[in-house]
Amino acid sequence: MTTVSEQRLARIFVEVADTLVDEFDLIEFMQMLADRVAGLIDTATVGLLLADEQSRLRFMAASDETTKLLDLFQLQWQDGPCLDAFRAAEPVVNADLSVAGPRWPRFAPYATAAGFRSVHAFPLRLRNDVIGAMGVFGTGSTGSTGLDGTDVQIVQALADVAAIGLLQERTIHRGEILTEQLQGALNSRIVIEQAKGAVAQAHRISVDAAFELLRAYARRTNRRLSDVAYLVVTDLGSLPDLTTT
Repeated sequence: MTTVSEQRLARIFVEVADTLVDEFDLIEFMQMLADRVAGLIDTATVGLLLADEQSRLRFMAASDETTKLLDLFQLQWQDGPCLDAFRAAEPVVNADLSVAGPRWPRFAPYATAAGFRSVHAFPLRLRNDVIGAMGVFGTGSTGSTGLDGTDVQIVQALADVAAIGLLQERTIHRGEILTEQLQGALNSRIVIEQAKGAVAQAHRISVDAAFELLRAYARRTNRRLSDVAYLVVTDLGSLPDLTTT
């Protein structure tokens, strides 16, 4: 990943910073972060987990549907690199899944069977506050998705910027508690998952493709992704054709 140009990295950091404004869409922000980090590393996908008000990790965003299922598996079995990174507040780097069975007895075999060969996980943290974790899952050879010291610093910096922005929501929203905001986003995520399924069925497309239709429509109409998803779930007929550009 060290071959990524300084200009490209600068654009990503600027995009992340520009998204952290008042009334920003939390789910869209997390989705953008997952997509951008995935784009930095060849043959890798990215998933993001955030902690709820009881410090339990919940799924928030993923660069594709397979990675979402991988994250949900971690949460179901409480076994995997993202949980380790969250609990220890330290990154998990360059883990070879073919030999990770003793460390993650449930996760490693499942991830390997799904086609993944390596994994990294980074805490979303600011000083002593850890509010989530970001997993980077490699489908190529361990060498092709390996991270050196500079790469680790870059990805961790992106995770830290995200954490800073989310924690600053406390002051942006006049003292509103962060965990309540995250819980609201988690509730919205449920509606988004329902909308993805509805659109996929209506258009006979994959769930990933359905999600891209929803995101594109939300951007074209300057609406929140969660609002569009709610309309789909409650009254799909009220929306124009999502495939219209």
